[in-house]
Parts: sequence; C-alpha cells; structure tokens
Amino acid sequence: MRFELQAVCPDTGARAGLIHTAHGVIETPVFMPVGTQATVKGVTQRDLAEELDARIILANTYHLFLRPGHELIRTLGGLHRFMSWPRAILTDSGGFQVFSLSDLRKITDEGVLFRSHLDGDAHLFTPESTVDVQLALGSDIMMALDECLAYPASHEAAHHAMRRTVSWAQKANQHFGRRREETGATGALFPIVQGSMFPDLRRACAQELLELDAPGYAIGGLSVGEPRSLSLEMTELTTPLLPRDRPRYVMGVGMPEELPEYVARGVDMMDCVLPSRNARNGYLFTSEGRIIIKHARYKEDARPIDEKCQCYTCRRYSRAYLRHLFLAGEILYAVLATRHNIRRYLDIMREIRQAILTCSYLEYLRDARLACDDAE
Repeated sequence: MRFELQAVCPDTGARAGLIHTAHGVIETPVFMPVGTQATVKGVTQRDLAEELDARIILANTYHLFLRPGHELIRTLGGLHRFMSWPRAILTDSGGFQVFSLSDLRKITDEGVLFRSHLDGDAHLFTPESTVDVQLALGSDIMMALDECLAYPASHEAAHHAMRRTVSWAQKANQHFGRRREETGATGALFPIVQGSMFPDLRRACAQELLELDAPGYAIGGLSVGEPRSLSLEMTELTTPLLPRDRPRYVMGVGMPEELPEYVARGVDMMDCVLPSRNARNGYLFTSEGRIIIKHARYKEDARPIDEKCQCYTCRRYSRAYLRHLFLAGEILYAVLATRHNIRRYLDIMREIRQAILTCSYLEYLRDARLACDDAE
C-alpha cells in the first residue's frame, strides 16, 4: 500500500490524496461503507462498484471469524473472491465488537477471552491471532488489536487501556512482519491511537506508535458515547501528531454534516454504519437535511427523496412510494433507501475532494456549516 498526497488546504487541515492498493486506487478523503459480514446490507456488490462507485468497503473480523470462519474464506480464495468484490477491503481487528460484549469477555495483557454471541463458545483474540485472521481474509488494510473504552472512562482506566493498546500494536506489527516474510502476503497493518478523551494519553499513544513506522494510522475510541464536540476535539489534537505522508483513519464516524468537519481536521478515511442502518429505520439523508419517511406528510408526495440527487432511487421512485414500502415492511424499501443514503455519503466525499483540489475547501466548509445551521 502506498499513499500519495495530492493537495492540502492551507486554511484548514483538509487533504486530498490517493491510496494505491493491490485492488485499485482509492481517492481520499474517502468514506467506507460498512459490510460487516461480507455484505453491505441491502446493496449488491455490482451496485456498490458500478452505480455508487465505492472504492473501498469495510468488513468485520469478529463476525467473519465466527461465521463462516476465516479458514473457510481462505480456502475459497480470500474475502475478495468469496464476496465477489474486486476493489479494496479494510478489515477491523474485531476489538470494538469484542469489548462491546461486556459480560461475555475477559481482558488480559495476552489478549481478550470472549464468548461468541452466537453459541457461547469461548475464543481468544490476541494481537497475533487477529493478524492471522485478517491475513486469511486477505484484506488490503488490516487493523491492530486495540482496547476501546466506553465514555466516560477514568484517566487511570484509559491509561491502562492505552498502554495495552501500544503493547498489542507492537506485537501485531512484529508478527505481521514475520508472516509477510514467510508468505509474501500483501496488505498494510494500521495501529490505532487510543487514550479516551485525555489529551496527554492521546499524545503519548501517538508518540509510541510512530516508532512502528506504519503505512497508516487510525484514531479509535470515538463515537463511544461522548459529545460530538469532544470527538472532534480529540481528532484535531491527534491528526497533527501523525505522519503527513501516511493516511489517517478515524473509526466509526459520522453524520453527513460531520464529514466535512473531520476532513477539515486532517482526516483521510472514515467509516460508519449510519447510512445503511438509518436507511433501514426510515431515516433518509438529503442535500436539504433529513427525511423521516414514515411521516404522514409524505403520503401523497410525488417528489423524489432528493431532487438534486441522481441516484437510482431518486430517478425512479417517489417519497410516497418509499413511505408505502416502509410501512408495509417490504424488503425493497431497505434496498432503495440504503442505495440512496450511501450515495449521499459518497457524493459528499466527492464534493469535499473536489473542493480541496480546487483550493475552495474553506468556502465549501463555510457553506456546509451554514446549511447545517439552517437545517437546525
């Protein structure tokens, strides 16, 4: 994996670049649709690639480890062939999912002992084993195992989690290097900056992870219950600490109006389940704000979801029809709504990238903030 920085907005930290992978070039800043179990719910791989033009998607190590199993996926040619996806894939380490199990896991310096939410069987995730799972999957970008705390957390707890995260990243990096020499595996391993909402811990974590000279770095431990302003503050604090010539990935963010804010703070990569999850729950994102499709006002509304959008859903279907599908519980609603919401997110990222490349990002950011204020 190689990162090529193309432009930097002089008035903000916004950057545009290219990530070169074995499965194509990714234009940044980029939003990655979440395909937890080797599928973005409600969207075919053909539509993701051809209509939506997604260059990279995210898959989940924890879920694929449990079902159908990474060794099965390896036997069937790796995750790209298994799910028939020709473009890049990022896999997370499974750490966030394991730590969310709460009563079903035990954390030690060795790793995380947890019980499957499917059948209760016990499993151990270590820094080394999660690298092996991701190598079996064959993803282009892999994540080191980290310890993610919910908000709020004490400074003491956050310090222990940060120290463990650094130790695990070091072990994962060493193991990844050995496996790459043994097998010739491709791909890149990103460590994750932790430290909860404490600036001193974020700085200390980033400083130690820089010694790994990783091809990219992630910022984790956000979107765990904290106010959004605090999430942005921690991002703004952390990104300048990371190498200028490596991609920066903030995990698990955000709402449409937040995407320009993270980019303005130097973020190159983001992911979030919101466009697909909210779509299924009746929340549609448009250039004019949010639509809650079940509302009676849309019963006879012949307009598309968004008159400025050229996605398949907006070109063919009315708000009234989508409301009918949603209230009737039809599967087609989730398909059409998800395609629209993901298209909205990817369109925002394309607008952001173009604004950076044309040196007009500050104006774009101002307009985005004004539109957000008007919507509120």
